[in-house]
Amino acid sequence: MSVMDLFRLDGRVAVVTGASSGLGVGFAETLAEAGADLVLVARRLDRLEEVGARVEALGRRHLAVQADVSKAEDCHRVVARALEEFGEVHVLVNNAGVGTATPAHKEDPAEFERILATNLSGAYYMAQAFGRACIAGGHGGSVVNIASVMGISGSDLPQVGYSASKAGMLGMTRDLAMQWSARRDIRVNALAPAFFSSELTDPLLADPVGLERVLRRTPMGRVGQLHELSGALLLLASEAGSYITGVTLPVDGGWTLH
Repeated sequence: MSVMDLFRLDGRVAVVTGASSGLGVGFAETLAEAGADLVLVARRLDRLEEVGARVEALGRRHLAVQADVSKAEDCHRVVARALEEFGEVHVLVNNAGVGTATPAHKEDPAEFERILATNLSGAYYMAQAFGRACIAGGHGGSVVNIASVMGISGSDLPQVGYSASKAGMLGMTRDLAMQWSARRDIRVNALAPAFFSSELTDPLLADPVGLERVLRRTPMGRVGQLHELSGALLLLASEAGSYITGVTLPVDGGWTLH
């Protein structure tokens, strides 16, 4: 097998949550270009079908599933639908996420709970459903949790709910890797982006003051471009990363150097 073939995902089925916009669209296209069929998951079905058309244009099949990952039953339904359509699942990209920029002393407890329910509990429910399918199928798999530099280091941005959820995701990544990697051949890793253009970050980046705060903290002096996540994603999802598990890989322009 050539070095480049190690990054291929031909014959694999990848599940991507939060696939209706932003980073999720880029992840879906990257995986499809590498040869995977896609299960696209989000709450907005119409947007998923648009992404599915891009996947089909790349020569791969897709299944769009409307779901709210904060509900465990939805996550298990997603995997059941994927098994009905494709027979197996091999890669999970836990990308669904929400966040707000609210000072802690003003934050509504319900909003804090909503963020944790989607970002952390939802990622766990999806990983649990995916892991059960891989174990029942008698084959390995790869989970890539989309965390954030906010889960690694602090900042002057008021996002305690988001930061807490992403820090929790890093602990979940390590624990699942310990449980599943040797006994179940399921690798679990996290990808921690800094600031890339997405629905979640665009309001901040469109504000000159917010953008200046981000750039001041970033040694490379710019926000990331979507394609700059592709290599890291494929490393963790494919056989190229077959001896990597339990790690958090920052793609951050140097943000976590501080």
